[in-house]
Amino acid sequence: MSEPISIDIWSDIACPWCYIGKRNLEAGLAATAEDDDAPQVRITFHSFELSPDTPVDFDGDEADFLMGHKGMPRAQVEQMLERVTDVARGAGLEYRFDLLQHTNTVKAHELLHHAKSQGRQHDMEERLMSAYFIEGRHVGRIDDLADLAAEIGLDRADAHEALTSGRHLGDVRQDQAQAQAYGIQGVPFFVIDGQYGVSGAQPPEAFANVLRELWAQRAAEVVEA
Repeated sequence: MSEPISIDIWSDIACPWCYIGKRNLEAGLAATAEDDDAPQVRITFHSFELSPDTPVDFDGDEADFLMGHKGMPRAQVEQMLERVTDVARGAGLEYRFDLLQHTNTVKAHELLHHAKSQGRQHDMEERLMSAYFIEGRHVGRIDDLADLAAEIGLDRADAHEALTSGRHLGDVRQDQAQAQAYGIQGVPFFVIDGQYGVSGAQPPEAFANVLRELWAQRAAEVVEA
């Protein structure tokens, strides 16, 4: 039996393309699951803050944020958000930028590391992204994040303490340092088997093709050994 293919994903839960990329990867994995010798994978999410200087309670909507952050006129920003919404819909996601509460995401990343220590990182990643992009929940305040942790079955008090104490801040910073070492400047960014870098929300078939190719190489190496 070959070792699983490692997929390390640098993302920010406030990145719309990261959620789309996550869905596309899942679709690619679903396609390969039907293969006679389906690739086995191990997925790990890593922290990346797109806008670390954002306040926890941002005064304005998503268009206001992007206007200030990117210096774009409102009409252009709204057109861009419409395009992202359409692409997300194609991936099965119903984005609600009209409800979205822009915020600082460092505590959300700390929570992801807390969930990882409990073996629930994937569930937490999904819950945070859905809460942010679809439900309009606040994902920057400790109380709100502890509520979301409880919703996936984690102990709320333990999650609250982890966030209050900053227990996992060092883990977040380590992820960010690794991203810098890799030269990652934008997300989502996928490092597959520690050797292939895949940037952006690639289509499902792109992920499926890479995984099939790598898995076939693994099988050939096992035969040769």
